[in-house]
Amino acid sequence: MLEELNQEHRVQEAAATDPLPLIGLAQLYRGDVPDLPAGPDDCDLLQVFWCPFDAHGPSGYGMLLDLRWRRSWEVTAVQTSPPQPQVVGFEGYVPEPCVLHPEQVATYPFAGFLAEDLRARIDAWEEAQEEEAEQSADADAAAPAGYQYDLSIPPGWRVGGFASWHTTDPSPMDCLTCMTPMHLLLTIDSSEWDGASGSWKPLEDEDLPTHLYAAPTEVTVGRWGELNIFACPADPSHPHRWSIQ
Repeated sequence: MLEELNQEHRVQEAAATDPLPLIGLAQLYRGDVPDLPAGPDDCDLLQVFWCPFDAHGPSGYGMLLDLRWRRSWEVTAVQTSPPQPQVVGFEGYVPEPCVLHPEQVATYPFAGFLAEDLRARIDAWEEAQEEEAEQSADADAAAPAGYQYDLSIPPGWRVGGFASWHTTDPSPMDCLTCMTPMHLLLTIDSSEWDGASGSWKPLEDEDLPTHLYAAPTEVTVGRWGELNIFACPADPSHPHRWSIQ
């Protein structure tokens, strides 16, 4: 009986030390994405991985992220077909291979971080826009633009800019190592654009009809939300933090 227990312990111990089945989520070069901040030690290539099982996260029931900075000139052998795990815990963790077409746009902070008087002016402007639209005789006129969905933070995958806090209250993201306020590094979104965000339609989709939602990557974050990953601007080697909205 003791030998059986020892064998079982060795099996469990071996399983615990096996590498986790990580899936490649994104690979970004600073030469292609100007807003991508510099990595530690002159690294210019960011690789983002996550585990397709929530049970492997730090809490035992949440997401496990793995960000790796590399130097592009040191990468020699490139796999044309990266390995994929045979079993996943959630299909939304498996991305459809995509080629990036970055577009640089101007963005503005989430409304909850604006000064109170500025938010009041924005609210008054939006109400005036809505009243004008209601009184308009043009039934085909476009819906009035709103700060949150049309002008401040675009939907979709993006580098830099500002994080949206539309699901929770705004929360400061400070580095847990040096307490420096962290900057948004990368956003992984469940969709690219939809009928409520026509102002952010990608250039290559300008002639296409409005989608209920566009999800070319087939990635699903939480309940069709977005994952915001933050990095320390003082030292990019410090551990990242993240929030799901």
